[in-house]
Amino acid sequence: MGSVSPAKKPTIPNSGWSDLWKKEDYWAVWLGLGLTIAAIILWNFGSTFLKWVAIKVPGYSDFSVAGQFISSHLSSILMLFFMFCILFSIAIKILGHELKHFIPGFALLFALSLLVTVLGSWSVAKKYNLETPFLALAFGLIIGNAIRIPKWIDTSLRTEFYVKTGIVLMGATLPFTLILQSGPIAFLQATVVAVTTFLTIYWAGSRLFGLDKRFATTLAAGGSICGVSASIAIGGSVKAEKEHVSVAISLVVVYAMIVVFLLPMVIKAFGIPSGPAGAWIGTSEFADAAGMAAASAIDEQAIKTFTLMKVVGRDMFVGIWCFIMAYISITKWEKKNDGTKPSGGDIWLRFPKFVIGFFIASIIVTLLVASVDEAAAKAINSNVIGPIKELRSWAFTFTFLCIGLTTRFRDLASVGWKPFAAFTTGVLVNVPLGYFLSVVVLGNYWTMVK
Repeated sequence: MGSVSPAKKPTIPNSGWSDLWKKEDYWAVWLGLGLTIAAIILWNFGSTFLKWVAIKVPGYSDFSVAGQFISSHLSSILMLFFMFCILFSIAIKILGHELKHFIPGFALLFALSLLVTVLGSWSVAKKYNLETPFLALAFGLIIGNAIRIPKWIDTSLRTEFYVKTGIVLMGATLPFTLILQSGPIAFLQATVVAVTTFLTIYWAGSRLFGLDKRFATTLAAGGSICGVSASIAIGGSVKAEKEHVSVAISLVVVYAMIVVFLLPMVIKAFGIPSGPAGAWIGTSEFADAAGMAAASAIDEQAIKTFTLMKVVGRDMFVGIWCFIMAYISITKWEKKNDGTKPSGGDIWLRFPKFVIGFFIASIIVTLLVASVDEAAAKAINSNVIGPIKELRSWAFTFTFLCIGLTTRFRDLASVGWKPFAAFTTGVLVNVPLGYFLSVVVLGNYWTMVK
C-alpha cells in the first residue's frame, strides 16, 4: 500500500515480538495513536498547542498575503517541523537507519512540502484543480527525474511509512459508527472487484502470456488488493522471484501515476458526486498514497468514501489472500513439499497492521465524543479532530512528494510487454467495474455517506 522505488528489492522479514519496534507498520501505529492520544490529553488540560502547531495555509490570490502568513506563523512552522522530525527520527533510528542522513533529507522534504502547500492554496492553482497533492506529486516527479538525487536522501523518502501514519491519523477523524455502517458495503464491493481483477490478471498472465504462475499471482495481487504491499507480501508467500516482485511494483507505480491524474479529471468532467467518486477511486486506484492524492483533489467526503473503500474494504484482503495463495503454492505448485503448511499465523504476518491502528484511533475518538455533551463535542472537533486532520494532510504531502522523488521513468519502461499486457488487462476490467459498482449500482448509497 503506498509506493516505493521499483529499483529496490523487497524482502519479507521474519515475524516476532521484535516486529513491535522493528517494523514500519507498527511504528505507523505507535506514532498515529500517540499523536491522537496526545491531542486528547492536551485538550483535556486546556492546551491549544497542537492547534497552534498544525497550521493550515489559507487560500489567497496575492503572494504578499502568503508571505505575511508564513512570516507571522514561522514559529508554528518550525515547531511543526521539529515535532515531525523528532517523532520520525526516533522510529528511523530504531529501525536501523542513519539519522545523519534522515534529518537533513527530511528537512528538505519538509521545505518542499511547505512550498507545495503554499502554492496549492493559491487561487490560480485552485482554479485549475492544481491542489497540493497533485503539486507535490508533480514536483517530486520533475525533481526525481531531472536531477540526480544523492543516495543518502533515500533514508528520508519513506513513502509507505508516511502514508501509513497518515491513515492511522485519518482513523481519528472518521467516526467508528460510519465504519460500522459503511464497512460491510465497502468490503462486499471490494470482494467483487478484488476477486474479479485478481482472476483476470492471473488468467491473462498465466494463460494468455505464458508467465510463471507465481509471477502471475504477484501481478494479480498488486493490481487487485493493495498495490506494493500486496505484491511484496503475496510474492513472498508463493516464493516468487525478487525480480518478479520488482516488476509488479513497477507496474503498480505506472498505473498509480496514470490513475491519480486521470480519474479526478474524468470525475470532474462528468460531474460525478463526491461520495461515489471517492468510492470509485478507492476501488480502482492501486496504491494508498496515490489514491489519497486523487481523493484529496475532490473533497473531504471523497476522502472518507475512498478510505472506507480502500483501507476498510481492499487493504484488509492482504492477509487472507496471502494465506490462500500460500496454501495453493505449497499444495499445488511446488514439486517438492518441504513439509511446511500455511497457518493462521501467515494471515497475521501479512496483515497490514496500520489498518488496526486506523480502527483503534477511530474507536478512541468516537467514544470520547459520545461521552461528552454537545459543547464539549464541538471543542473536541476544534481542538482534537481539526488539528489531527491537518497533521494527516502534512503526512500525505510528504507521501506524495516521496512517490514522485522515488519514481524513475527509465525503470518503469523496462518491465517487459507480457507483464505489462497482463496487468493492463486487469486494469481494463477493474476501472469500468469500479465505476459501475460505485456510481451506477451503489451511487445513492455512497452519496449519503458524510
